[in-house]
Amino acid sequence: MSDQGALSGITVIDLSRLLPGPYCSMVLADHGARVIAVEDKRFAAEAGGGSAVYRNKSHMTLNLKSEAGRRVFFHLVQSADVLLEGFRPGVTKRLGVDYEAVSAVNPKIIYCSITGYGQTGPFRGIPGHDANYLSVAGVLDLIGEKDRPPSIPGIQIADIAGGGMNGVIGILLALHARNATGKGQYIDISMTDGSFSLLSMAVHLKELTGLPLKRADSLLSHRYACYNTYETSDQRYLSIGAVENRFWQKLCDFFEVPQYGSLQYDEEKREEIKAFMREKFRSKSLAEWEDELAGLEICWAPVRTPDEALASELFKERQMVVELSYPDAKPRKALGIPVKLSQTPGRIKTSPPGFGQDTVSILKEFGYTDQKIDEFKNQGVI
Repeated sequence: MSDQGALSGITVIDLSRLLPGPYCSMVLADHGARVIAVEDKRFAAEAGGGSAVYRNKSHMTLNLKSEAGRRVFFHLVQSADVLLEGFRPGVTKRLGVDYEAVSAVNPKIIYCSITGYGQTGPFRGIPGHDANYLSVAGVLDLIGEKDRPPSIPGIQIADIAGGGMNGVIGILLALHARNATGKGQYIDISMTDGSFSLLSMAVHLKELTGLPLKRADSLLSHRYACYNTYETSDQRYLSIGAVENRFWQKLCDFFEVPQYGSLQYDEEKREEIKAFMREKFRSKSLAEWEDELAGLEICWAPVRTPDEALASELFKERQMVVELSYPDAKPRKALGIPVKLSQTPGRIKTSPPGFGQDTVSILKEFGYTDQKIDEFKNQGVI
């Protein structure tokens, strides 16, 4: 097993803020890339004490609106492999740090932009957040209870799955292509595009069944008893995911209603079967069902709270819950690395740095003297 991550030797300059871009560069950093996060010091008050997505990174301040700040920036990107940014379309052009300007000094650069609606199209300049991107993509309309308003999920699907993860995929693809061609390229990631792509299975089922896509009323969302959630006597919940008939038949046999096995997707009987299952599961507590259903292969699971999941032996064993230590603060729980590589595993080596913590050391590494660094401070460049 190597001490080097899969991306060791790759340098990323990250101009992004908030969640999608920093999440993307966190994944790269977890797998060995050197990530230098660059932010204007005027955003220091919004930093929030160092989010976990800044682990394994260095952080420096730089004012890209100043001529001296841009010169430092181009000094950094000359030897970088990846440039990541999350400004609205057109902002990097106004700052003079767009792909054309950067690739002119480093033709091998992989330049990735993560935005809400992408670099083209009628929505390109519109501001938004996670709920808005899910709304436009048609995803939010499928989240929530039947005949109730759409529910905004408690996790950032568009930011992380639509933007951050697709940013990682795009960067890895571009790095692979560069190995073959020697050329860098531009990557346009839209969080709305990424969210829209999550409809792939839903659209397939629509074409397959002819049923319209409705909230909590499809093959894989509450329409049938075999793929549903059920309340227990102690107001907890469990999920049943018995899509294949062999699993569903086992559950029906367990409840001594074997006749329901062949009626798994029967339209006339589906409400009757759901009502039966609701009554049955409401008769005992979640803990009691965990005992009774243990070992019964029916594709079921208790619905855990986030706190319960964080304390779960499963995620401890899988090293998905870790502790990060912060200067002058108690350790905090953070999520581990989900991609497990056998030879070049990802690692969490450093906790999130303080805002601008590495500015001076990075500038010195790139050849700037103490005198010049003092000048930058006096001029508001850093």
